[in-house]
Amino acid sequence: MSPPAPDVTLPADTLRARRAALEERFAALLRQNRAALSRLAASHTRSASDRDDLLQDIAVALWLALPRFRGECAERTFLFRIAHNRCINYVVRRRELTSLDDRVGEIPDPAPGIEAQLSDVQQSQRLLHGIRQLPLAYRQVVVLALEGLDYREMAEVLGISDSNVGVRLNRARALLKERLGESP
Repeated sequence: MSPPAPDVTLPADTLRARRAALEERFAALLRQNRAALSRLAASHTRSASDRDDLLQDIAVALWLALPRFRGECAERTFLFRIAHNRCINYVVRRRELTSLDDRVGEIPDPAPGIEAQLSDVQQSQRLLHGIRQLPLAYRQVVVLALEGLDYREMAEVLGISDSNVGVRLNRARALLKERLGESP
């Protein structure tokens, strides 16, 4: 897929240089954020193949949007905003709840013993099941928080205020504690 039509009034060398810079910027963004994007996509899909399709959709959307990036926020925030929008479109199109069960088998665990590995997998499954049960608005902030975005970045990605991010995150934590059987 090609980016938006270039300005044909520029010399060919300048156009090639701009395209090369755009391609490098695109590749670097995907390379640096591949794992985070994969986890984000997995939080909105039911299978590994659906996750891969969503990742491809995110990459295409990034390629098309990157030439219009004005630097008003961090590139990572810009990327997550695009990814978030593609995930929401996916959920709306599929009209199904998220399943994170596919991710459990993909998480490498360097724990030495089989018992420790089993315990970690069970805890991960329990947490992922709890996250999957959260309403979408709460699930979104939890996933973004787990990816290390701060309140301001989450607010930009989700198109809400910083204080709304805090409210959603607090409510999500309370619901998770309740569903996981922990005292608040």
